[in-house]
Amino acid sequence: MLVLVAPGQGAQTPGFLTEWLDLPGAADRVAAWSDAIGLDLAHYGTEADADAIRDTAVAQPLLVAAGLLSVSALGAGADDAASAVARIAPGAVAGHSVGEFTAAAFAGVLDDTAALGLVRRRGLAMADAAAITETGMAALLGGDPDVTLAHLEKLGLTPANINGAGQIVAAGTKEQLAALEADKPEGVRRVVALKVAGAFHTHHMGPAVDTLAKAAEELTPGDPKAVYVSNKDGAAVATGAGVLERLVGQVANPVRWDLCMETFKELGVTALIEVCPGGTLTGLAKRALPGVTTLALKTPADLEAARALVAEHA
Repeated sequence: MLVLVAPGQGAQTPGFLTEWLDLPGAADRVAAWSDAIGLDLAHYGTEADADAIRDTAVAQPLLVAAGLLSVSALGAGADDAASAVARIAPGAVAGHSVGEFTAAAFAGVLDDTAALGLVRRRGLAMADAAAITETGMAALLGGDPDVTLAHLEKLGLTPANINGAGQIVAAGTKEQLAALEADKPEGVRRVVALKVAGAFHTHHMGPAVDTLAKAAEELTPGDPKAVYVSNKDGAAVATGAGVLERLVGQVANPVRWDLCMETFKELGVTALIEVCPGGTLTGLAKRALPGVTTLALKTPADLEAARALVAEHA
């Protein structure tokens, strides 16, 4: 059983879209998406530096566009993500943080342009919310989860991502994160600052939830055509309305990727493919899902191996 997953913010690197734009029709699709959302995705995906693509309002639609483009290539050049995913026939789809918007397009809940339009508004709203207070996020590697969670509570930090495989991401003010760096929880090996511009999935993002809720009212979602696993609680969501409601709420809710991986186990996962820019979620899966074959789509050179994996496991 194959699971198809999409990464969240922080996975982007300068120039990561360059080789994907050389595929037939890719540049035209990205140009059309750029016009639709008012953001030059090709420029940011090929020429912009790390600081420019760290901007929340840029990073989020850029990541979703990369996921849609790479899955369409994997699905033998399908016209849209949902058609490509129907050809791939995974047992489930899921996304980490903003990757849930990519997964919503995979499942046919939103079409590609609607997903990008909504995530563009999400990114702008979250950037505005992040500007109110200087905040950030840091990954804690190793340690006992219960000990770590109690320590974060003591420091006033929020466990914004509980990723499993010995990783929890804390979010809060710069002062709170500095205190964490100086006073790590017992057993934690490292505290790594993330390439994000705010305390996402915390109460600091409250203003963005209201903005996104208004934007979502303009959309008519379809029911998922593939099993859609929500990172709110690892549950499979059966209705488009339910998916859209969770997409809105997750801006200020913790990401429970650990529970998503538990659901993958229950579904009988044997292989996992992470769409571009892959690497983060396959790394977690290698530690938390032993015996599961994983593959990260980084460049088009990875497509041949990914198609072989699809043929064997989908």
